[in-house]
Amino acid sequence: MQNQTSPLILTFGVADPIGAVGVHADLGVFAALGCHGLAVTTALLIGDSARVEEQQHVEPDWVSDQARVVLEDAAVAAFKIGAIDDMEHVSSIAEVVSDYPDAPLILDPFGSQLPALSEQTDPEELLTVLRQLLVPQATLLVLSQVELGRMAETWRDLSNGETIGDDAQHLIDLGCEYVLVTGTPAGTSRAESGLRANTLYGDGGVVRHDRWQHLVGPFVGAGGVLSAAIAAYMAQGVALPQAVDLAQQYTFGALKHAQRYGMGRLVPNRFHQMQNKDT
Repeated sequence: MQNQTSPLILTFGVADPIGAVGVHADLGVFAALGCHGLAVTTALLIGDSARVEEQQHVEPDWVSDQARVVLEDAAVAAFKIGAIDDMEHVSSIAEVVSDYPDAPLILDPFGSQLPALSEQTDPEELLTVLRQLLVPQATLLVLSQVELGRMAETWRDLSNGETIGDDAQHLIDLGCEYVLVTGTPAGTSRAESGLRANTLYGDGGVVRHDRWQHLVGPFVGAGGVLSAAIAAYMAQGVALPQAVDLAQQYTFGALKHAQRYGMGRLVPNRFHQMQNKDT
């Protein structure tokens, strides 16, 4: 018998029946990139590739207990936190990961594929708790320009003229090492109309700005592929800016070779590198 040699990554997220989002999707990315995934389930989804109809949250104590038992048994090389829409989950997870400050933490807390927040959840309060408890612990926060704007509403007046860079720097000042803003228009010219850009911010400004051909979807789980891939590369010791570059290349391939499971959206092909070696 041999001990585990592949890096271990602990991911927090929902359980999706078709594996397009959440922990099952993350496990596929980790495996494709040479890592082994450990999963903590935060909610059970009812849905398909077209939409999510309902979700059942796991008790917060069960979330933390799942993680604690695993972490007492095995040393993980990185953490990934996916979509969270329950404030008690945010608190439970933040308490767990605070005990492991040396492991990179990839925080990707938004998920448009999830149902709307329940009436008991105040969106602004949830974003505030995320900003206060998890963002300061993150090695990387991944979010779109729209999601960044929504979070920025919890600390500023949107009429003050702050830029995306200003908002990213505010989050970095809270303790987050990097912020990756995804899916922004690459430019206004005709030649740039078919491109999208991802911009990585570090303390002091832009670290990298990457333009990519916009692929026609619609896709489900594309953002989760990117953040999971970044976690996988970082778990293998790759520096974050390079991990972002490699993860973007991997994600572009997963979208280019996406598959339609049924009548809904296209699901990224997480194993495209193995299946298309000669193409």
